[in-house]
Formats: sequence, C-alpha cells, structure tokens
Amino acid sequence: MTACWGSTFFLIHDLLDRVPAVDFLAVRFAIASLAMLALAPRAVSRLSPELRRHAIVLGLLYGIAQILQTVGLAHTPASVSGFITGMYVVCTPLLAAAILHTRINALTWGAVLLAVAGLAVLTLDGFSVGYGEALTLVAAILYALHIVGLGAWSRPADAIGMSIVQCLVITVICLAAAAPGGIVLPHRVGDWLAVAYMALFAGAAALLGQTWAQAHLPPTRSAIIMSMEPVFAAFFAVLLGGESVTARMLLGGAMVLTAMLVVELLPRRRIEAEVTHIAV
Repeated sequence: MTACWGSTFFLIHDLLDRVPAVDFLAVRFAIASLAMLALAPRAVSRLSPELRRHAIVLGLLYGIAQILQTVGLAHTPASVSGFITGMYVVCTPLLAAAILHTRINALTWGAVLLAVAGLAVLTLDGFSVGYGEALTLVAAILYALHIVGLGAWSRPADAIGMSIVQCLVITVICLAAAAPGGIVLPHRVGDWLAVAYMALFAGAAALLGQTWAQAHLPPTRSAIIMSMEPVFAAFFAVLLGGESVTARMLLGGAMVLTAMLVVELLPRRRIEAEVTHIAV
C-alpha cells in the first residue's frame, strides 16, 4: 500500500499542471467509490450501525486531511509539506497513548525518532513556519487520528464495507470543496490513465489494504511502516521520473527503512527466542 502511494508522487506532480488539486481528488475518489461499490455492492449493508458511524468518522478525518494538505501545499514547498505530513509518525503514538491508553515502549519510540530524522534528511532543504505549514500540520494530526481510529475499529471481516463508506465520505468532501469553482476534468488520455491508476490502486485498493491491515497491527507500527511512503516516492522518481540518486536519498531512506525493520523484526526475534527457550 505504501509503495503504491509512493508511486503516485511524480504522476500527481505532472497532472496538477493541468487539473486543479481538489478537482483531481474529487474525480479520483469518485472513481474509487464506484469501483468498490461495483465490486462489493452489499458490503455496506452488512455493516452494523456502529461500524457505519465509525467509518463515516474515519472518512471525514481522511477527507478533511486531504483538503488541508492540498491547500497547505499551495503555500509551502513540497519538501517541507512532505516532512510535516510525515509527522503523523510522531502524532500517532501520542494520540494512541492518550485515546487508547496504549503503552509505547522505548524501542518503538526510538524507531519513531529515527523515522522522523530519516524523513528530515530525505525531504528537507529548509524550513519555515507559516500558514501552509500550519494547515499541513493539522492534516498530519488528522491522518494520525485516522490511523488510531482504524487500529481501534477495523475488523478483517468488515474491511470492504468500512473502506467503501470511508471512500464515499471522502468523495463527498472533495466534491463539496471542488464544486464552487466547477470541476475541471482531465483532457488527455494519459491523464485519465494516471487518474484511473491512482483511483483504483492508490485509492480503492490501498484504502482497503490499510483498513484490513490495521485490524492486525497496532497504530504506531502502522504509522512507522507508512513512513516509507516518501522513500518509495524517491525510488519511483529515480526509476520512472528521471531524477538522480543523491546521498540524502540513500541516507534518509536507509534511516526510515531501519526504523521500520526495528519495529517489525526485533519484537518477532524476541518472541521466537522466548518460544525456543521454553521448548528447550
């Protein structure tokens, strides 16, 4: 899912030269919603009223965050926006501790700090605080709340229904934001193919994947794994976008990857060692 998101950065950068950002989001999530409804038309009806309410809240959080991040990007450099958005890595454990009373161990906090440092090395060329940065920080907090909410409410069996409701709510929010100025549609065949890819794979499939996966993962681990998004963005920018590899890309990417491996591999090795010790 994170790799799929990362693959869209250079596509979006090119597309937004011809289609306004909010209009693109509205079209993208509308296509994603229609595709998900066609795939599983009865999934929403199988949700309990409580799960529907939860999915609506999650969709509102994600949809508003998308709008704020997009508006903030118009007032701040893309590198700074990427770094501030990635601050959900820090916000997620704080909110999980405050809302869910989750205990965050020292190893996880170390991974969080390493991921943030890696994001800084990977993305930042300079930093200032202004209107755009403030909006982007609010978006990061909303993304963190979305991650925490999914960790608390998602269930594997209800992932499709919850994903559809979230996608529908995101579509409504984006359409409402884009409607006053009229919605500009892509004109080129290539642009429509890019929108279709981002709607079906980086939209519908990724949202479904996140909803299902977070039924199995704690919020903080999920956030650290998702911090790989800018690393994949840099990878695809080099592979498909023609950008050059830099030392900062390699160092920042390695730091974020190390943070992810710390929270994924070390706890498993510890459990395996304990099981082996008990067996012996």
